[in-house]
Amino acid sequence: MSINPNQRVLSGMRPTGQLHLGHYHGVLKNWIELQHQYECFFFVADWHALTTAYEDTSIIAESVWDMVIDWLAAGVNPGEATLFIQSRVPEHAELHLLLSMCTPLGWLERVPTYKDQQEKLKEKDLATYGFLGYPLLQSADILMYRAGMVPVGEDQVVHVELTREVARRFNHLYGKEEGFEEKAEAAAKKMGKKNARLYFDLRRQYQEQGDHESLEKARALLEAQQNISIGDKERLSGYLEGGGKVILPEPEALLTPQPKMPGLDGQKMSKSYGNTISLREHPESVTQKIRTMPTDPARVKRTDPGDPNKCPVWQLHEVYSSDEVKTWASEGCRSAGIGCLDCKQPLIDAILKEQEPIHQRADEYLENPDVVKNIIHEGCEKAREEARDTMDEVRQAMGLVYK
Repeated sequence: MSINPNQRVLSGMRPTGQLHLGHYHGVLKNWIELQHQYECFFFVADWHALTTAYEDTSIIAESVWDMVIDWLAAGVNPGEATLFIQSRVPEHAELHLLLSMCTPLGWLERVPTYKDQQEKLKEKDLATYGFLGYPLLQSADILMYRAGMVPVGEDQVVHVELTREVARRFNHLYGKEEGFEEKAEAAAKKMGKKNARLYFDLRRQYQEQGDHESLEKARALLEAQQNISIGDKERLSGYLEGGGKVILPEPEALLTPQPKMPGLDGQKMSKSYGNTISLREHPESVTQKIRTMPTDPARVKRTDPGDPNKCPVWQLHEVYSSDEVKTWASEGCRSAGIGCLDCKQPLIDAILKEQEPIHQRADEYLENPDVVKNIIHEGCEKAREEARDTMDEVRQAMGLVYK
C-alpha cells in the first residue's frame, strides 16, 4: 500500500495521570480536528515518562489508562485515528538504537530542552543516557510511521528539526543502494512515457535552476502514481533531489495554536503549579475551585472597583466567554456594578457545560474497561504492522538482513 507522508500525522503524550483543561484546549481539541483531515497516529509515550520518572514507575500503568479514557472522552475517535502505547511496539526501541549509531553526540547536547529540563528538575538525577537520548527516541517515534507532519508548539519545533537532520543523515548514509540511478530510471519508465518525460523535465528544472515549484510538482506526480511500488516511489523521490533512496522521509512541524490556558492562579495551567481543573473533575469541585479563585487585590470590598487585567478570573473569561459576557464582566468589575462571585458564575456554567459530554463518555468507558483495552490492543496491532514495514526497509538499507 502506498504511504503519503503528507497525509500522515504523529503525536504523543506522556502518561501523567488524568488530564486537565489545559491539555484539552492545548492538545486534544487540535487532535480531534486533525483526525478528520489526516491519517493520525496518537500514542501513549510511556517510555518517555521513564526519562524523568525512572525512580518511581508505580503510577505509570494507572496513568496510561486514565489518559486514554480522557482522550476518548474528549472526542478522539478510534475509528478515525490509531491509538497505541509506545512500549507495545518494541520496534521503536530498535529504530532508536540504530539511529543512535549514526547520530552525532553534539546534536543531542545542543537540544535546548536538555539543559533547560536539567535546570528545572534539579531535584532529579537526569545525568542519564536515556535523558540525553530522549529527543532521538522522539525522532524514532516520528520516523517509524513516516509521518509527514508533527503537531507541535513553537518550543518543540527544534525536536522536529533534529528529526529532519537525523532522517537526512540516515538517507545519505544508507540510501545509496547499488545501481541506484539505473533502478530510479527504470522506475520512471513504469509510469508511462508521458509521465516519465514530465518527471525528468521537472527534475532537470529543479536541479539546474533550483525551481522549487518544479520539485513540488514532481512530488505530486509521484504521489498520483498507482502502478509503481513504494520502493520505486522512494527511489524516484530521492533521485529528484540528486540523493539516494528516501528510506525515512523528513517530517514537517505542523505549528498548532497554543492557547495559554490559565490556571486558577493566573499562571499557565500546570500540575506542577497545583492550579488545575481536571478534564473529568466533579462539578462540585469545579464550582468550589472557581468560587475561591483569587481576584484583583484592589477589590477588598464589594463596592471597590477593580481592573480585569489584574484578575486571574478575567483570563478564564478570555477563553470561555462570549463578547457580550466579557463586556458585562469588564464593565461590571470596573464600576463595581457586580461582585466577584457574580463575575465567576458564567465561568462555572461554561466549564460545567463543556465537561458534561466528557463526563458522559468517560462513564461509559469506565463501566466497560475491556472496550478501552480492546481499542488500544487493535491500535497497537495496526501500529506494529506499520513499524515492521519500516524496520524491514531500515534493516535492508543497513545491511542487517541475513539469508
